[in-house]
Parts: sequence; structure tokens; C-alpha cells
Amino acid sequence: MTLDKILSISGKPGLYKLLTQTRSGFVGESLLDGKRVSVGLRNNVSVLSEIAVYTLEEEIPLREVFQKISEKENGGKTSVHHKEGKLELEEYFFEILPNYDEDRVYPSDIKKIVQWYNILNDSGVTHFSESDDEDTAQEEE
Repeated sequence: MTLDKILSISGKPGLYKLLTQTRSGFVGESLLDGKRVSVGLRNNVSVLSEIAVYTLEEEIPLREVFQKISEKENGGKTSVHHKEGKLELEEYFFEILPNYDEDRVYPSDIKKIVQWYNILNDSGVTHFSESDDEDTAQEEE
């Protein structure tokens, strides 16, 4: 599963896997509890593959940030919990992305990234590639 099939829906906890599109929106399945939810087009939905993190030089795609976290944690869960204090979260994120823009990346953003990474890790999503084509190319090698 790639990040272009994973959704964040505002007002709903956790992350969702895109199952199918409908005329009025789409159907997603929670990665937390497996429940299905129908979401209309009016909901604010973000696809994880489209999210980027501001650095002082450029924007880094979220998948690259997840990859850096995975490398730091040797593929395991984060050493810091998303409910930690502001300072602990910022220190942890600074270890992962030392040049992140502190003026535009808020502690709440860091909290979401850490929480999302742990949800993906629990769901078995540990390879953060750009597309399914890249996945199949790596499997063939």
C-alpha cells in the first residue's frame, strides 16, 4: 500500500485507506479499527502523498519524512509519543529533519506526523515509496 491510497479526513481520528470512489465521494476503511466510512465531497480530505513539510530550503514530501523516521527507528515505532510535550516533539523532529522551518511547522503538525507514522507502522505500511510501480520494480529485483 502506498501513501496515495492513505487519507486523513478532518474531524475523524486516525488515517483511512481509500477503498472505492462513489458518485458522491468515496468509501474509506479506518487503519485504527477497520470500520468503513462513507465520506462526501464536502469533507476536507488530504491524501498523504500530497502533503509536504516546510524546510528552510524547500518542501520535503511527507513520504521522505516518514522514511527518515523509519531509518532513525530501525523500522519500529517512534521513541517519542505524539502526546509528549512541545519541547520533546520539537527535539525529536529536529533530529529527523534538522532544517525544518520552525516558523511554519507547528508542534501540532509534528504531533500529527508522529501519530500518522505510528498508525502506518502498526498497519504494516513501512515502505514509503512514490507509487505501486516503484514497489513492483523493487520486488522484481
